[in-house]
Amino acid sequence: MKKIILASLMVVLACKTDKKYHDEQSKQVGITSSDELNEILKFQQELNKEFKNPETSPLPDRYRKNFESLKFFEPDTAYVVEAQFLRTPEALPFLMPTTTDRKSKEVVYGIAHFNLNGQKWQLEIYQNEELMLEEGYEDYLFLPFTDLTNGKETYTGGRYIDLRIPLGDKITIDFNKAYNPYCAYNKKYSCPIVPSVNALETRVVAGVMAFEDETK
Repeated sequence: MKKIILASLMVVLACKTDKKYHDEQSKQVGITSSDELNEILKFQQELNKEFKNPETSPLPDRYRKNFESLKFFEPDTAYVVEAQFLRTPEALPFLMPTTTDRKSKEVVYGIAHFNLNGQKWQLEIYQNEELMLEEGYEDYLFLPFTDLTNGKETYTGGRYIDLRIPLGDKITIDFNKAYNPYCAYNKKYSCPIVPSVNALETRVVAGVMAFEDETK
């Protein structure tokens, strides 16, 4: 898991650009549910490790000092989906609103079409034009989404998933690796607001749940 970049240079930080990036998520031939489960557990362990580390944690000290673990849904490989990935090379860059006055310059890199909970869905997947110039982030893709668990089991503003540009026309989306924006934990962060087109009208009971202090 790569370290947070530029964290010491900014007071108001951009959630997405400071987030960790995960390994290539394209599904490989012969992968088993056991492999997927191990990947989910590894993601949870690494995320907890990041949150415990004062150098990488978004948590204020008053929360971090007693932090043991984030709350996760039980791993469920039914939420690992292989999507048809339609690239959108003609898409124009736009300014995505954030939780502050900052705007995040994004482009729709492609649209993922997939089945989940017995229904067909599509989600836009974005690429940040500034981030792609950073070493190690050239192939990073950003998937923000909302679903019907928001404001109940999960963070009100929706969640994010980190992806990598796939080689072909398929992309694996593991909703078990959905995480909260940093502003769910600390108001000093500036987080992209999930576009309305990425609202899933279904319950995604996978990934990180609401921070326990959010509802206190």
